[in-house]
Amino acid sequence: MPRLILTDEYWSKLTTIFKQIRIYNKPDLRMMVEGMFYRIRVGCAWRDLPAVFGEWNSVYKKFNAWSVQGKWTRIFEAVVHDPDLEWVFIDGSYVKAHQHSSGAAKGLSSAIGKSRAGLTSKIHMAVDAYGLPICFRLTGGNTHDSRAAYDLINNLPYGIEAIVGDKGYDSSKIREQILSIGAKCVIPRRKGSLTGNDDLDRGLYRCRHLVENVFARLKHFRAVATRYDKLERNYYSVLSMACCFLWLPM
Repeated sequence: MPRLILTDEYWSKLTTIFKQIRIYNKPDLRMMVEGMFYRIRVGCAWRDLPAVFGEWNSVYKKFNAWSVQGKWTRIFEAVVHDPDLEWVFIDGSYVKAHQHSSGAAKGLSSAIGKSRAGLTSKIHMAVDAYGLPICFRLTGGNTHDSRAAYDLINNLPYGIEAIVGDKGYDSSKIREQILSIGAKCVIPRRKGSLTGNDDLDRGLYRCRHLVENVFARLKHFRAVATRYDKLERNYYSVLSMACCFLWLPM
């Protein structure tokens, strides 16, 4: 019997959210969802799912259908309840794309690009003051953090007091955007800047490890740490599932 991770408490929280987005609690639903989590946890091929989760093709088709409809993204958004927006930390992390992730059908987005590490994707993450994910975006690995920052910050909830990032986000456009939403900008300036870092809140900047911790926890899921999915929408669902799991104990 494979190890399961959805306790009765976690499943109760999920089924409440499922009802809101018209996912009905059929007898085989719990094991199908467990199968989806098993696959992203161990990084196996869909065909190698243990039979206890049901027919592997049925589990995959359900996962793919939910990805097309954006249901895992909506589940993640629903499970993010009352985040602490006093501080928000942003950063990006590379993910190596496995050879099985190549070959997406023409016209469908893959969000895979060439970087120094080869074919990679990049996760752009925002976490709250408790170190829990509240928003993320997915791009190819050749996309710089600053290019993805505008969309990431634009989709953050209202009421943020400070946004903390590293030197990769040092641009006047990003600083103006942060100030325009009424938040304090805690981003060090690059070496050689004439302005300097005298106004940097160094005490708060030291807490930036919270977003690094989230990446470390997410990459416990092997299908997050190495990308196996061909399509952007499917890997986005994998990330949504992993982020959702971090919120379930809350």
